[in-house]
Amino acid sequence: MKPFSIQHLFTLGAFSVLISSCASVKPCGEPYSESQQFFQSKKFKEAKVERDSLCIRTTDLEGVLAATEKDLKKAMEELSASEKKAASLTYDLDASQKAYDQLKLSSGAQVAGLSSDLAAKEKELANREERLKTLEEILKKQDELMNALNERVKKALMGFDSDELSVEMRDGKVYVSMSDKLLFKSGSDAVEPKGVQAVKKIADVMNKNLDINMAVEGHTDSIPINTNRFKDNWDLSVARATSVVRILTGDGVDATRLIASGKGEFSPKATNSTKEGRATNRRTELVLSPKLNELLQLLGQYEK
Repeated sequence: MKPFSIQHLFTLGAFSVLISSCASVKPCGEPYSESQQFFQSKKFKEAKVERDSLCIRTTDLEGVLAATEKDLKKAMEELSASEKKAASLTYDLDASQKAYDQLKLSSGAQVAGLSSDLAAKEKELANREERLKTLEEILKKQDELMNALNERVKKALMGFDSDELSVEMRDGKVYVSMSDKLLFKSGSDAVEPKGVQAVKKIADVMNKNLDINMAVEGHTDSIPINTNRFKDNWDLSVARATSVVRILTGDGVDATRLIASGKGEFSPKATNSTKEGRATNRRTELVLSPKLNELLQLLGQYEK
């Protein structure tokens, strides 16, 4: 074997350097030494540049991927939260729908019940209005009757003086007030002849108006009386009312249409402190009023 010459050694060293430089591919961004760069071919250098460009692009894409993964993770978390919220809302909606259906069913029953009650009340109201209308008609008829009766009584008693008797309408009734001057002597319950005539005229009116009742009320002044027959003014007032009633029944007036009562000095029309006032209080009042059978029957319907 021939010994190696210096030229051979140099050639071998250069080849080794070339081989080592071609065989080594460094990671992105790691530089090559000057000797490595000296022996690199043009295509290798172009590939190196392209590698570095790809490395930069890869780094950028890795950043974008990391940000995208982060956004995706956040979006997935938000989606999960939204799905939970949607599930909760769906549950609430189902519960609300069930409650609404139940309320609708219950309300329907209540509305039906209220409608039934309303119909019943409307019917009752209509009946009451009809009865009220009838009542108003009865009262109107009675007012007309009493006004006509008032005129008849006044006409029948035209021959008597105003200090003997008076006729007036009050509270839907006809009041005939006859003084003691016309009817009685002091302390007596016997009706005077002129008083008898007046009472008989009233009896004639009563016999022609059978739908009228009468109350006969005896009144006195406040001066006490005490005789063998009358213990007090109350006794006297009752006896005088009874005397008038006997004349009425004797003239044909049905006794069931009459009431006799005495009020003594307890319902004065004027003061008892004067002579004139006491004369006014000594009176017998004939109170003519309509029969209330029809009216009471109608009122009885209201109580049912």
